Amino acid sequence: MIKVVGIGFREVGKIYWFNPFPLHVHLNEKVIVETVRGYELGTVIQEAREIDDAEIEREIKPIVRIATKADILAYEENLEKAKIALETCRHIIKNHQLEMKLLDCEYTIDRQKIIIYYTAEGRVDFRELLKDLASEFRIRIELRQVGPREGAKFIGGMGPCGRAVCCVSHLREFGQVTMKMAKDQGMTLSSSKVAGLCGKLMCCIAYENDLYQELRARIPLVGDMVKTPTCDGCKVVSVDLLREIVKTANGDNIEVWQAKDLVKLSGHEEDVKPEDLTDDVVDNNGNDS
Repeated sequence: MIKVVGIGFREVGKIYWFNPFPLHVHLNEKVIVETVRGYELGTVIQEAREIDDAEIEREIKPIVRIATKADILAYEENLEKAKIALETCRHIIKNHQLEMKLLDCEYTIDRQKIIIYYTAEGRVDFRELLKDLASEFRIRIELRQVGPREGAKFIGGMGPCGRAVCCVSHLREFGQVTMKMAKDQGMTLSSSKVAGLCGKLMCCIAYENDLYQELRARIPLVGDMVKTPTCDGCKVVSVDLLREIVKTANGDNIEVWQAKDLVKLSGHEEDVKPEDLTDDVVDNNGNDS
């Protein structure tokens, strides 16, 4: 077991574990830590706790120090400098006519490095760009490409529900979302219905997945054969999972039942396609959007 605290670097960003010993840090306190990017100012998001060695995915580094007033002032100055750097980078990238979308810039606390975040659909030749950036800033340059989901997190916006997108409002890490989840929930599989601002499946599709899996495990599905109060072997033709209502075909008649009144006689194997296990959005014609 090792004692750790959770440190965050962005308002709604991933939480990283650090060793507080021998310091005594408190919730929301600012601290200086060493990351793969250099020295950074972070915030204590989770108070001290003990975790098992099996939970450790990377080296647990110690907290360097509790942030001083000078550290916090430097951090605030870096935020202002980063705004100027962003516009400078945008101008340089435009001059090089590169197929990339600039998202953000940030300095490490010691201003020894500037990290430039971007998205790009294909490979980008940065050789000439890096020369110009190095000449302009005269410090180490790190170009960091992020995926569509993380790109949306940088930009922000409103989801189709009318609220701020989850990755900005509360979602610190991206979980797995698949097309099968959307299908299992009976969602319309058009890009306008299931895609988020990032162009990938909306993260919220995963929120109710466990409930739908539990319902699908005990409620007859379309194509299953069931025994009803009026029929010893009827085929299920429609299911409303949330209301637990099942429609069956009894000859030419369509009958409506509560799922609890039925006995499942036989089921069928689901045909799971490779694309069902990805988060790529497919339009109505079966093409990637």
